[in-house]
Amino acid sequence: MKISARNVLKGKVVEVKKGAVAAQVKVDIRGGNVLTSMITVGAVEDLGLDKGQDVSVIVKSTELMIGR
Repeated sequence: MKISARNVLKGKVVEVKKGAVAAQVKVDIRGGNVLTSMITVGAVEDLGLDKGQDVSVIVKSTELMIGR
């Protein structure tokens, strides 16, 4: 699959928490860094996501925010 996004990070799913509609997926991208994504439960099921799977995290954003 080819995509236009250039920010692609390889990682491993470390946790999937499903709610009624949305799911929280945590991905370890190594170096002590874990990214969390909120996606639909339907997307989790369509992708067959489960703990221990290798995945790609694709970051595509029109805005970045910094907090302190």
